Amino acid sequence: MTPAPVPAGDLDGSGTHRLLVTGGAGQLGRAIRALARDTPGIDMRSLSRADLDITDESAVRAVLRPGDVVLNAAAYTAVDAAESDVAAAFAGNETGPAVLATACAAIGARLIHLSTDYVFAAPAHPRPFEPDDPTGPESVYGRSKLAGEQAVRKLAPDAHIVRTAWVYTGDRGDFVATMRRLERERDTVDVVDDQIGSPTYAVDLAAGLLELAGRVGRGDRTPPPVLHLTNSGQASWFELARAVFAGVGADPGRVRPCGTADFPRPARRPGYSVLSDRVWTEAGLTPLRHWRDALTAALAGIR
Repeated sequence: MTPAPVPAGDLDGSGTHRLLVTGGAGQLGRAIRALARDTPGIDMRSLSRADLDITDESAVRAVLRPGDVVLNAAAYTAVDAAESDVAAAFAGNETGPAVLATACAAIGARLIHLSTDYVFAAPAHPRPFEPDDPTGPESVYGRSKLAGEQAVRKLAPDAHIVRTAWVYTGDRGDFVATMRRLERERDTVDVVDDQIGSPTYAVDLAAGLLELAGRVGRGDRTPPPVLHLTNSGQASWFELARAVFAGVGADPGRVRPCGTADFPRPARRPGYSVLSDRVWTEAGLTPLRHWRDALTAALAGIR
């Protein structure tokens, strides 16, 4: 009798799947690493940029093993700098994912690639974007991320692309952390109220990605190739900032609304980029909680 095939990532049939995380030192990579340590059934390796340059073909081939589930959280994320550093943006966001996709397809590993709401342009009639909606990036960063998506889909047809948005941990360098700092430093803060998106707590995003990686590793009920994953609900940056102030016990009235035109930036931001998780939930994957509940948890965890 011929043995049943063992799913990708479970080559010994033990029920444990192997997970390789790239970009392991970033905010999402750190969250994935912390959660995976406490999640049964995961044999994880987490590699930072110092450990692995995903644009280096020989280095990528050297670390991959047949059956790995590769979660690519490595990216060039300096949105404004990308406008003048085009080559670096495309190297990190197109060339690197292409190298990973080629290597995964060649060795029999499965790739989950992270992308962004910046691949879309603000629609004429705002509604949450579905994965198959037309793209139209308005910045170098967005174009580089879309190019990465296209390379992954071409070179690794069984890969999954997960778009997310407005990711934060609240403890270092992101928008929520910046608002916490400005609350201590300033009497009032002006924040744009004409950009609407999906604030997403990195810990919740990490949990969703680990669920997807487990599904892929076990080989059961493979979800669609392109998915959206954010905390539910929507907010402007102004609303998010007010919620941060309220969450740390400060007066949210100290946050004042302003327009994008009041804070010109090199890269154009989408005016509306809320992502729909309909396809994610219809695939039987767990939806993320509302962004306000996630923010409350994030702030409680860093006090």
